Amino acid sequence: MSAHTALILLLDLAVIAGAARILGVAARRVGQPAVIGEILGGILLGPTLFGGALTRTLFPAEVRPSLTLLADIGVAVFMFLVGLELDRNLLRGQGRIASGVALSAIVVPFALGALLALYLLGHHPSHQRAAFILFLGTAMSVTAFPVLARILTDRGLLRTPIGALALACASLDDVLAWSLLAVVAALAGGAAGPWQIALIIPFAALLLLVVRPVLARLAARAEAGGWPRNRVVARLGAAAIVVAAAGGLWLSAMATQWMGLHLIFGAFLFGVAMPRGHGMRLRERTLPWVGRICSNLLLPVFFMVAGLTVDLSRIDGTALGELGLILLVAIGGKGIGAFAGARLCGVRTRHSAVLAVLINTRGLTELIVLTVGLQLHVLDTGLYSLMVVMALVTTAMTGVMLQIIYPEQRARADLAPRTAISEPEATL
Repeated sequence: MSAHTALILLLDLAVIAGAARILGVAARRVGQPAVIGEILGGILLGPTLFGGALTRTLFPAEVRPSLTLLADIGVAVFMFLVGLELDRNLLRGQGRIASGVALSAIVVPFALGALLALYLLGHHPSHQRAAFILFLGTAMSVTAFPVLARILTDRGLLRTPIGALALACASLDDVLAWSLLAVVAALAGGAAGPWQIALIIPFAALLLLVVRPVLARLAARAEAGGWPRNRVVARLGAAAIVVAAAGGLWLSAMATQWMGLHLIFGAFLFGVAMPRGHGMRLRERTLPWVGRICSNLLLPVFFMVAGLTVDLSRIDGTALGELGLILLVAIGGKGIGAFAGARLCGVRTRHSAVLAVLINTRGLTELIVLTVGLQLHVLDTGLYSLMVVMALVTTAMTGVMLQIIYPEQRARADLAPRTAISEPEATL
């Protein structure tokens, strides 16, 4: 990389981080999660405005490979953190109801998305019909677990029974959706043989049954030895831990990519394999600043790279009609599935409606899924742009609908420690 290209790259990173920060704060000012403003920033920096002149000026061709590499790193770190934050304790005392709601919130939108795919094939022909149908069903089934957790935190609902139940359903939804996406990636990958793809099962077993206990023992031993009091030594130890974790993350991501799947699956699995019970002090000292680097720099780069493919200036009447159908299936399928599943499990009507609104949150997770579909050539750029709009709309409407259905006065009345939940049917 030449000095001129490196200078442009540094300037681009400053522009991207600044735009993400400003628009993220603006989104929060209007009651929206910051990810709405950050995704919107990626679209505004793309070819939608000024016929792409702004994009060509700010992001010339010579810096785009470097930005794409940083975007891939950001997504891998984010998926690692998502896997790390999956909490099996969320299902304690409410596994049956969470499983029922999560399953119905996957099956209904998946079926409707598959039907919509059959219609869209007429306007967006694909050589991989099976992968296209499965992918659209998967994209309609996604729930953004991290964004949902942030919304619940901002609204003070994280430790209410309904908040805990929503997070439990979203975590199960994420696992099911990533599993479906792995099937799509296997069908659309083409480069890897079936035997390579089949290795994902023993690889996941190796991470969870062998690597995880080994890491837990190492973390327990390090914790028993005590954290160094010397600040320099402590920082060096934290840096060593981060480097080791980054190495494992990279190896896991490269392994799943070699198998014919996307690197995000390896990153997610390695995050799930990290120990929970031991090494809490190590995690508290190392993970916060890793998360800050990811959220403040690497993910905004991902939003920008994703936005380079979104061109909303070419939307015509046909595209608007398709967008309307996509929104109808996305909102209706997820909402009806979650509401019906909750009611069948004995949840009250109001709380079932709250779950239906919360489960419709898609955010960054949906954008990652769509990017995978674009890279696998399952989606064309036109349909990709419409699906990104759907992700923005379904995430933005969550806060508005939640305020209508579940105002703060009602939420305060339901406030209770999560550990007090023994049977959600009785509580809700």
